[in-house]
Order: sequence, then C-alpha cells, then structure tokens
Amino acid sequence: MPNSTAEKVRPVQKDRPGSKVNSLQDEIDRLTERFGTERKALIPILQEIKKRHHIISGYAMQCVADRLSISPAEVYGVVSFYSFLHEEYQGRIVIRLCRTISCDMAGKDAIARQIQNDLGIKFGETTPDGKFSLEWANCVGMCDQGPAIIVNEQVFTHVTPEKVQEIITACVKMYERTPDLFKKGNHNEHKK
Repeated sequence: MPNSTAEKVRPVQKDRPGSKVNSLQDEIDRLTERFGTERKALIPILQEIKKRHHIISGYAMQCVADRLSISPAEVYGVVSFYSFLHEEYQGRIVIRLCRTISCDMAGKDAIARQIQNDLGIKFGETTPDGKFSLEWANCVGMCDQGPAIIVNEQVFTHVTPEKVQEIITACVKMYERTPDLFKKGNHNEHKK
C-alpha cells in the first residue's frame, strides 16, 4: 500500500482515454465483469493481475478495492498474506522449491544449490534481466515425490540437479519465444 502522501492514489480517471492509468482501470473493470464484484472475486482478480503484470502494486490494490467496494487494507491483507500474490515484482518465470521435511530428506539442499548456481541468485531474488525469480514454497502437495518444484504453475517432482539444468534450459527457450512486451510485464502502468 502507499506509504506516503506522494504515493497516494488519485480517484478513478475517466477523462484520459488511452492513458496507462485508464488501461489498468479498464483491465480491472473487465476482470470484475468476468469474476463479479462480490468479495469472493478478490483472489481471482488479484491472481489475474499478478499473472499479467508480475506485480500487484498499491495502485492496482486501490483500484480493486474501489471496484469491489471493500477496504484497501483488506486487499493489501490478502496480497501480503498469500506468497503467490505478494506485491513485489517477480520475474517472468517463478521457480518455487518445496522446503518441507519430506523434500529436505529427499535432497532439497542439493536442488537449492543447483538452482542458485544456475541462476546466479538467492532465494527471494529476481535475476537482473527479469527472467527468473526464486522462492521457497511451504508445501506443493507432492511429499511422496520430492524434491518438488513449481515453475510458474507446473509442478516437477523427483527433481535432481541434472533435471534442474534441463528445466532451466527449457524455461530459457520458452522465455526467448515470448514477445518483448510480456517479458517484464506491464508493471510501469501500476505506478500512480
């Protein structure tokens, strides 16, 4: 959420067609048409914003709160609670490694070292080019098949250091085929 008066959000703008502000507002309007304006629409709307922009800014949270007629603090509470929604920018490809005891016993530490070495970042960081973010996951529901990772929405099980290299190589190829417009998301329009 905005921390200072300089970051406070202006009211919804309707007089500047084509502006970045209006495009985010219009996008949120379309999402409320799709999911509704009841409180139960909050998480699906936030998931779509995160998927499309790789960030949920304070401005986006304010717009969602306005459309759903709920407190911006409620929206912020949801965003800050769920690790898949947090408000920091994430890379185009988010790799989450399960850190449960099951995955730990199956060799999670070797996988963590391999991923960090291959990407050149630590957990909680994003590569400078915006391709990858690396995060921990508290459980991916694959305790009998660990170590497990989630790459964006795809789960990989029985991961080995060699398999990590294959997965990252495949992700790089996918990223290279992605149009430039979508490589770092459209997060600039979230600033107000």
